[in-house]
Amino acid sequence: MVSVFDSIFLGFIQGMTEFLPISSSGHLILAREFLGMSQEGSLAFDAILQLATALTVVVYFRKDIYELVLNLFAKVKDPIKTKLTYFLIIGTIPAIILGLLLEDYMETVFRNPKLIALTFVVGAFVMYLADKVLIRRIKNNSISELTVKKSLVIGFFQSLALVPGMSRSGMTISGGYFLGIPKDLAVRFSFLLSIPIIVGSGLLKLKDIIQEPSLIGGQYFILFLGASSSFIFGWLAIDFLLKFLKTNTFTGFVVYRILFAILLFVLFF
Repeated sequence: MVSVFDSIFLGFIQGMTEFLPISSSGHLILAREFLGMSQEGSLAFDAILQLATALTVVVYFRKDIYELVLNLFAKVKDPIKTKLTYFLIIGTIPAIILGLLLEDYMETVFRNPKLIALTFVVGAFVMYLADKVLIRRIKNNSISELTVKKSLVIGFFQSLALVPGMSRSGMTISGGYFLGIPKDLAVRFSFLLSIPIIVGSGLLKLKDIIQEPSLIGGQYFILFLGASSSFIFGWLAIDFLLKFLKTNTFTGFVVYRILFAILLFVLFF
């Protein structure tokens, strides 16, 4: 059973950490450890929170999505919007394939606090290097545009987030930085790229809930509160990160991840 406080608190964690480069799944797993909550049925509850954050990013980027969809059915298509749609599809493929292949591990082996501690450090290192590469390329004026190959590579970076602790936004934005994609485009592409995966993951688990309602124990109102909390804080997180990364680097998040990893090492090793 999940209390009102626990639901709102978990929604807060999901909403803030889904889009900030600090890993939502890692924080949700660890929050249950610290609160003494059972992991049983947690994936089903997480799915509802994921759907709420998926709705957040869809609503936040509704203008971009509307224009991309409208362009698909237009008689005269905008080549830039057409390319972006194609690149988003290409970038989604790696996470879908690897997600299906690693599904059993995601529900068992990957939900381990010790593993999360390690991936927090690995993710921090990747983001640190991405910042350095971005700065160097800006000075050398070698930033290039998105291509099919680069979209696919960013898709593989997104796949790293299948392991809790890596962070979907942190890895996809870092992938963009490594490939010399302009900063604003890398961040926006990361958010748009997250939509199919977050929605797909949530819908798969929602199917399990529909087939086996006992997974949530009839706590529909509690779920609603958690989803609402996730939506609100997810919106705040997106808005914050978009503005923050315009003039800042990953440094603050890297430091946070290292400190958090140290805490985990002390508690679980």
